[in-house]
Amino acid sequence: MTRLNRGWARRAAAWCVVALLVALPVVDAAAPLAAAASLGQLPVPGAVVTGFDLPEVRWGAGHRGVDLAGTPGETVVSPAAGTVTFAGEVAGRHVVVVTHDDRRSTLEPVTASVAVGTRVAAGDPVGVLDAGHACPAAACLHWGLKRGEEYLDPLMLLDGSTVRLLPADAAAGVRARAAAREAAALAAAVASGLGPAGGAAASGAAPPGSGVLALPTAGRLGSVFGPRFHPIFHEWRMHNGIDLSAGCGTPLLAAADGVVSHVGFDASGGWRLVIAHGQLGGVDLQTVYLHAQGYRVRVGERVTRGQFVGTMGSTGWSTGCHLHFSVKVNGRHADPQRWLG
Repeated sequence: MTRLNRGWARRAAAWCVVALLVALPVVDAAAPLAAAASLGQLPVPGAVVTGFDLPEVRWGAGHRGVDLAGTPGETVVSPAAGTVTFAGEVAGRHVVVVTHDDRRSTLEPVTASVAVGTRVAAGDPVGVLDAGHACPAAACLHWGLKRGEEYLDPLMLLDGSTVRLLPADAAAGVRARAAAREAAALAAAVASGLGPAGGAAASGAAPPGSGVLALPTAGRLGSVFGPRFHPIFHEWRMHNGIDLSAGCGTPLLAAADGVVSHVGFDASGGWRLVIAHGQLGGVDLQTVYLHAQGYRVRVGERVTRGQFVGTMGSTGWSTGCHLHFSVKVNGRHADPQRWLG
């Protein structure tokens, strides 16, 4: 086919598509869920009693959604525009699934008041809340959100186009509240027996800059611990570590003596390494390394502080060569800079 003929063929095909779209009924033209990305709302108005806590590994313990306080029999609404794609029972619990564009909300335990295939807007009733989900309230709604097989924070659906200006000291306030929550979590761990009495929370055994952990690599400090505007997904998300940037192939080092508990690859973190350090600074510490080119250690291997464990890379959801380094204190993410020398 000549270049001229190919050009005519492309134009003819385009006009056919236009003609087909024009010929469709108006109701069908509006059918795609264009409004699904608009501002959403909570499916029940209660407080968030358990937040989103994605595990480091796909099969690990975590909380893959949020729990909202409610009452048995309370009306549950769709958090955003979409189509009901499931309404039934799963493992003895009533579940409603609403699909919004490429994401889907899972609402449970909820007895459906709508049928599969029903189109709903944000705020339209989809069922009533059942009792049975363990939580501090009389009943709780578990709200999950997925894109394909990836779990997302459901509260991201509440972020619409509304812009709210914060005071100049807002960032400092957020950091102060995060530090207070971290201290409270450590104190609760000690009080409940999850951490040793007289540990970091009680004795100040690991104050900021204590050097309990060594720097895991040479590099420029980029994103720090706390909320940030995600460079790939362009939305506000919690950044649960720090980023250290250098050239791909830069050595990665063990931040302290420990045992390798995980080495693997996943879509978000790329090549991921987890080292369990046991009791350090009066608490149980783990360090997590993401986005490496690869690692030179295996699960079960003992490592020493400063030992070469891998090389910096840009695997997974990454925009350049860097190490995402995070610290877990008694199983919860903490600011790594509080533990580094």
